[in-house]
Amino acid sequence: MDNAELLTRVRELRAQGRSPKEIARALGVSPSTVAPLVRAIAAEGDGGGRAGEVFGCWVNTGWSVGLGVDATRGWTDEAPGAQDTAGMVSVLVARRHGWDKVSICGYLVDVYCLGVKNVLGPDVMDEVSLRKTREFFFSDYAGWQEVPLELARHLVFGGVEYARGLGFEPHEDFPQVSGHLGDQPAPPITFGREGRPFYMAGPRDDARKVIRTLERAVGSDGFDAFVGARPTI
Repeated sequence: MDNAELLTRVRELRAQGRSPKEIARALGVSPSTVAPLVRAIAAEGDGGGRAGEVFGCWVNTGWSVGLGVDATRGWTDEAPGAQDTAGMVSVLVARRHGWDKVSICGYLVDVYCLGVKNVLGPDVMDEVSLRKTREFFFSDYAGWQEVPLELARHLVFGGVEYARGLGFEPHEDFPQVSGHLGDQPAPPITFGREGRPFYMAGPRDDARKVIRTLERAVGSDGFDAFVGARPTI
């Protein structure tokens, strides 16, 4: 399959709402081969390379628990006392894609330690499918709320930078979805639980490796840890 034929097949599958990973499997190529083609196709549909207009941006309630947030920003948390999912923040961003579709990307961010643990999309769908996806995406939480894109940027990019400072890189597919957020801002949020790294092991984590990495970064007394489950997307 030559490049032109590959691009055509990727465009067809994207129009069906297939994710980059699904496209790669269907065509028998690597995700790294599909990713730049998906970005090029997205650019075709949003005005010559610019991200499409923001349709909506949502985050789980309880997102702020344990974080230091600049009060002058005016960002509110509808459930600031929520503890069951504290430290694990899910962000969903939808942008216009053509005249009757939206393109969505989701981010699962461990804001206390590991940064972006998982991502969703980019997926193209209609508004009905978006509403169903949003309900499922936030089903591990008490609720969700609409927020400014600026807050989403700070939570995701800030979480990535905080984790990198501790020695952890974001999910391997993060570069494919980071463009939905726009430019990376200077962070007005203090990450970690009350400013201190706090690791709660997830079911897919290599907990021993994480602990060793934290010990190298901040010393054995520089963080807190607990073994337990976290929400996933």
